Parts: sequence; structure tokens; C-alpha cells
Amino acid sequence: MISKEKTQWAMNQMYQMFPDAHGELVHETPFQLLIAVILSAQATDVSVNKVTPALFEAFPTPEKLAQASVDEISQLIKTIGLYRTKSKNLQRCAQQLVEDFAGQVPNTREELMQLAGVGRKTANVVLGISFGIPAIAVDTHVERVSKRLRICKLNASLLEVEETLMRKIPKEQWVKAHHTLIFFGRYHCLARSPKCVTCPLLEICQEGKSRMKEKNKNNR
Repeated sequence: MISKEKTQWAMNQMYQMFPDAHGELVHETPFQLLIAVILSAQATDVSVNKVTPALFEAFPTPEKLAQASVDEISQLIKTIGLYRTKSKNLQRCAQQLVEDFAGQVPNTREELMQLAGVGRKTANVVLGISFGIPAIAVDTHVERVSKRLRICKLNASLLEVEETLMRKIPKEQWVKAHHTLIFFGRYHCLARSPKCVTCPLLEICQEGKSRMKEKNKNNR
């Protein structure tokens, strides 16, 4: 694994590449963000942003969503993967917000993770974006970039990736780092065709160097 110092250097390079990195799920309230993040599991932010305007218009509050039927919710989100399961989770999550939290989205990880459809990643996204509480949510982009750069071990679990990033990145940068790692993975260090040729991190990226060596060998 690379050191804490090299990790910070790598993050600084990414901050320069994506100075405006931000969450791309469109929302206006913590409740809307919570719903959008639940929907985004195994789905793209683009696909979620296509269905949430109509969903939020129909059910603008936890109280309204709690009273909706699963079928009503399903009709509005059926273009999203796993929409049947997500419809049930959205209904139950809204009911829990009304019954247990007076219709308000809680601002602790423990309480958020009590809600239907909410795991650690979703809770961390809501904490960081809606409440400004330092957290690093590990999605597929964050995991891929962290492992390719060897910030964490290749066989690390999602929790181990999160804990390693938390050790190596200053706490006040956690939310910014989360967004930046996602942008870097989504728009530069892509899963199938990473842009190694133009990458400022190539000098510390063993995987990138291996890819370049293989590419050069094939071009001879």
C-alpha cells in the first residue's frame, strides 16, 4: 500500500483535476436525498435523476410517501433496477421516519441504518451531504480507485476500504475526498478503459504502469 503522504499527494492531484466534485443526485431536502440514494443502489445517478422529479412531486414528504401503496411507488420508479424491492423499502423507510423520527431524517449513522433500504454507504452519503458530518461513502468508484492506486489492499472489504481512507485522509477532507474519488473514477479512472496515458497519478500507480506496458507491447 502507498503511504499516508503519497495518498495525500494523490488526493491533491485529484482535487486539482476535479475542483468542483459534488454529489450528482438532484435533491432539495435531506428526505429527498435519502430517497435518491436508496434508489441509486446498483443504478446510475442519471437514471435516478430521471424518476425522482415525478416521485418527489407525488410524495413530497415522508408522511405522503408512507401513505402510498407499493404499486403507486413502483409505477414511478419502474425504470430503476430492483424497483420492486426498492418500492417496498421506500414505503417502509417513510413509515419509519414518521413513526420513529417525527418525520425528520436522523443525523446519526446508527439511526439512519435502522431505516429500510439504508446501509452504511447510504448513511454516510446522507451524513456528509445533508448534515456536513465527516464521512466517506465507499461506492464502486471509490473502491476501484482506492485499490488501483493501492491506497488500500486489493482484497480489502468495503468497510476496510473506508477505514483505510479515514486513516490516510484528514477528517476535514472526508466529504470532499468522497466526491472527488467518485468523479475521478467516474470520469477518468474508468472501470474498463482508464485514461492512464493522461493520468497525473501514473507515476505511483502500479496498475496503470502495467496497463501501459501491456499496451506498448501490443503496439509493437
